[in-house]
Amino acid sequence: MDSIDRRGFLNHSRKAAAGVATGAAVMASTSRVSAAANEKLKLGFIGLGGRGGAHLHGFAQRPDCQIAALCDVNAQRLAYAKKYAERQAGGKVSVYEDLRKLLADKTIDAVVIATPDHWHSLASVWACQAGKHVYVEKPISNNFWEGRKAVEAARRYNRVVQGGTQNRSAPYNLKAREYIASGKLGDVTLCRVYNQKFHHAFQLGAPGKSPAGLNWDLWNGPCADTRFVKDKFRHWHEFWNYGGGDVTNCGVHQLDLACMLLGIETHPNSIYTAGERRAGSDAETPDTVVTTYQYDKLIMTFHQTLDTPYMLKTDGGNRNGDIFPHWPQNATRIEIFGTKGVMFMGRHGGGWQVFGRPKSRKPVVVEQMYGRFPDPEHKEDFVRAIKEGRRPSADIEHGHRSAALCHLANISYRVGNKYLELDPKTEKITNNAQADALLKPEFRKPYVISDPV
Repeated sequence: MDSIDRRGFLNHSRKAAAGVATGAAVMASTSRVSAAANEKLKLGFIGLGGRGGAHLHGFAQRPDCQIAALCDVNAQRLAYAKKYAERQAGGKVSVYEDLRKLLADKTIDAVVIATPDHWHSLASVWACQAGKHVYVEKPISNNFWEGRKAVEAARRYNRVVQGGTQNRSAPYNLKAREYIASGKLGDVTLCRVYNQKFHHAFQLGAPGKSPAGLNWDLWNGPCADTRFVKDKFRHWHEFWNYGGGDVTNCGVHQLDLACMLLGIETHPNSIYTAGERRAGSDAETPDTVVTTYQYDKLIMTFHQTLDTPYMLKTDGGNRNGDIFPHWPQNATRIEIFGTKGVMFMGRHGGGWQVFGRPKSRKPVVVEQMYGRFPDPEHKEDFVRAIKEGRRPSADIEHGHRSAALCHLANISYRVGNKYLELDPKTEKITNNAQADALLKPEFRKPYVISDPV
């Protein structure tokens, strides 16, 4: 969006925070980290759009956290967020246009990064180097190389870095992982991951002038093409400089959850994508994608379609009530096939069911569990990880591997839907030099990650 008014900020933030308010009762009813004033974490928020606004609402509810600083390159959005934050914090909140100035504030303990994707790893690395703990939205990177650098920075500076894949903190998902690990599902050799939504095609206009109040140079950051194009700005997810399409925007959640459930702790050995981009759209990223990942003892497939208005994401009724999605038309489901049954899993509170062989043509539910939207639990885990000096549930290494699945799927598409072989240890594509070169793009100075970090 070009700009955002006061009502837009509050409404968009509240919608993006779905589940946070309903989780307040859960937060109040469970044991919490001590809320003594001198133990409060002082938080800086970088990026105050829909997801950033949701985090602002969510962390503001925690008695062990203090909103200390805000940063956004959109002056209007920053001003309205400041008014909200100061009401919640009960005092003055520092505001910055440039995140480097926020990171220089030594009073800030941790930052919450909810910028567009192309800033995620760079901001995370800079934050670690500045001594801050990090909560960074998914995907944690916009390319394979910078994701590894984010991991290296977290380890070198001994920082807690939590990726925004909150499914790893959901109690119902942890129970599903236990169920699979116990062997009750049998041996698993196939997992199918789905991302089926509806996006409108669009056409690009000519380059023009960025809107008043937006620091376009800072927004663009490490990207070499500095021209402002209104429709590219609006649809930034669908251009390689800024995002990886809905594969990284939404599909990363399901891919990450599948990896968690199955205990996947490595990259795949090979990747093959068959992808297409619809006619009449100027997006660079594909809307129809089928990717096959091959591991030593597992095949995982990813299926994306973005012209399916009859597919439904898990809604509030599922998230906040004891209702399962209609699995065949659940847009963000995971199907895990074991030798003893099949598990249908819904992200973000969709719950899960295990089905055995039907009897009298009727489904047989072997085991099931309802879900809840896990944003409060994920924030809780982040805060506890900092106070306990441990790695969080969605540690940056998990985030890197899951984002890498998205990047590899897109790279296979970008080189002509080619079969790629990957060395999981060296993180190099070994059979296609063109594809290997796409693991690390060019960065515009001074928005560069140092190597070593």
